[in-house]
Parts: sequence; structure tokens; C-alpha cells
Amino acid sequence: MRNLLVILLLLGLAACASTRGTGDLGVVIERASGAVMVVTTTDPARLSGVEGLGDLSHASVVFSRDQRFAYVFGRDGGLTKIDLLNSSIERRVMQSGNSIGGAISQDGRLVAVSNYTPGGVKVFDAETLELIADIPATPLPSGKRSKVVGLVDAPGQRFVFSLFDSDEIWVADFRNRAQPQIRKYLNIGRQPYDGLITPDGRYYIAGLFGEDGLALLDLWQLDRGVKRILDGYGRGEQKLPVYKMPHLEGWAVAGDHAFLPAVGRHEVLVVDRRDWREVGRIPVHGQPVFVMARPDQRQVWVNFAHPRNDTVQVIDVHTLKLVRTLTPGPAVMHMEFTPRGEHVWISVRDGDRVAVYDTESFQRVAQMPARRPSGIFFAARAQRIGL
Repeated sequence: MRNLLVILLLLGLAACASTRGTGDLGVVIERASGAVMVVTTTDPARLSGVEGLGDLSHASVVFSRDQRFAYVFGRDGGLTKIDLLNSSIERRVMQSGNSIGGAISQDGRLVAVSNYTPGGVKVFDAETLELIADIPATPLPSGKRSKVVGLVDAPGQRFVFSLFDSDEIWVADFRNRAQPQIRKYLNIGRQPYDGLITPDGRYYIAGLFGEDGLALLDLWQLDRGVKRILDGYGRGEQKLPVYKMPHLEGWAVAGDHAFLPAVGRHEVLVVDRRDWREVGRIPVHGQPVFVMARPDQRQVWVNFAHPRNDTVQVIDVHTLKLVRTLTPGPAVMHMEFTPRGEHVWISVRDGDRVAVYDTESFQRVAQMPARRPSGIFFAARAQRIGL
């Protein structure tokens, strides 16, 4: 009996020694191999990997409230719940033929997925991945349904999303999960291609691919409808080919300004958040894809579309000027700041590596091999609206 107690005690001590908090963890998408790397940010390193996640060519991730579970949205319609501590698949469902991202509800109990095929949104129980609601998008003359993009979570147990083909924004209220209420806004502008929500959860903004401008919905005043902002920001100028659609979800809010990628232009737009008017433009290296603020809002980091996608530029928010140009390597796909912003992780897809930079000195402090890395997502996102 004494020997058994000693063995149990040693096993308990070993378990305690291996216990790890979840707030320091994150995942890196390895798109070519259908896998993710589980990483830690304090001492930048790969901890483990999880295989068997399907097509991750346009994957995104959200996290459970306790930051233990990552929900991976695959391009092939797969929704996978990963246990970060055990580096294992907890549950997985194939919920559509082609999906483009998702969100987790304010209370952390619902996970929503936006779908291209068939167009619409499906909502699942976050614990079991049981289907809770199926919201089909607007039918098109072709017999198909509109593609859904720009899905975000919003306060009040709501999801907000845009319909690319039918020029709409919908708000789905899930305070009564058995009978969700859908509010629809029509003719909001041509081809909303992505959407974002401001960090305070008040404004939803859809970027428009079919025309110059954006569509803004004030979630505090839904009866006011959708307002056009930055209308015609490229009017009278030569249009450039769009090599890659910019991602609005990673937009930058810093003080009274918002920094947005200009579609098809080598510019970052500076917008006054008080009246949503353009107050400046910053010429940059190429067509911006992600325009992201460091957590303290002092810097904005920008990466670019092909063929100029080996470069990252840094904007100083105080002066609105470029202060640094870095060349991490071929095909920079994504950036993610550590929770307090001392480091930024950068995926260098065609270099098969992730590079980590100090955001004050701009020196590379670490790098790790990865198989065609793309998206980088840290568990601290669990505590932020719209991420």
C-alpha cells in the first residue's frame, strides 16, 4: 500500500509539473498539410502539432472562453474543435461544401460558420458541435444562394454577416437560441466582400468590392439602417488589378483614427472614427492585405498582396508616417501580435517558416520551421470582440 501511495504521489507531481496555462498558447495554420502547430508565445516555440484538419487554404480560428479549445474553420466546410492542452481533435463535423470563416458568441456557447456552398450560416453548440440553427442565405436567379462573408460576433448574443451576391447585411439575434431573430438590410452596396466590427462592438463595417466605399451599421441604433462611408474614395483615379482581397477583420483602430486597406490601391486610408470621414492616405509598398494595430495602438503593421508580398511596413500612428520596412521572406501571409504587443509573429509561407520580431527594435528574435504557414491565431483572442 505504501509503495502504491508513493507511485500515485510521484504521478501527481509529474502531472502538476506538466500543467500549462492556456492563455499563452496559439495555433499556426500549416495550410498545405491540413495541420496546425500549437505554439507558446512567452518563449516563442512550437509545442506540438495536430493533423487531419482537411483543406486549410483559407482557414480561420476562434477560441473558447477558457482559451483551452480552438475552433478551426476549413475551406472544405470542416469545423474542428481542438484541445490545445492535449494537442488533439476533440470533435469534428463536415458542415458544408465550402466555408469561409466563423465566430463564437458572446457567452461562448455558440459557434457560427459562414458558408459559400450552400450559401448561409450554420450555428453549432460549442460544447458538442450539435447543429442549433441553419440560416439559408438569399436565393439567386441561378438557383444557388448568396455567399456569406464577414461573419463576426457582436454584443447581445448576436452574429452579423454580409451577403456577397445579394448586397445585404444581416443581424442574427440568438438571445433565444431556439428562435433566433433575423434582421435584414438590403441594397447596402455592391458586393460586400468582408466585414469587421469595431473593438467596442458598436459598428459593423462591410468593405465593398463592386464600388468604392464601405457600408456602416450602428449596432446601437439599428433602426437608422446602413450608412455609406468613404463613398468614392478612388473616384477619378486609375483602377489597379486586385491581386488579393484585403482582410478587414484585422483592421487597425488607434485613438481617434481607423486605418483601412484601399482595395486595389497602394494606400492605407486614414479615417476619423468620430464622423467616418477620410482624413489622409499613406502610400505603401503594395496592395495592403492586413492592416493591424499593435495592442498599445502606437504602431500599425501592413503586409501586401502578390507580387510584392515579401515585405512588411510599419506606420507610426503619432506622425502617420512609415518608420520601417522589413523583408521577412517570400509570401508573407499573416501577422499576429502577442497579447501586449512586444512581439509580432509573421508567417512566411514560401519560406516554410514563422518569424518573430521585436516591435521596438524591429529585430528578428526567433524563427521556427513550418509547412506552408498562413494564419496565426493566439488564444488571447478569446477575450476580444470580433476575433
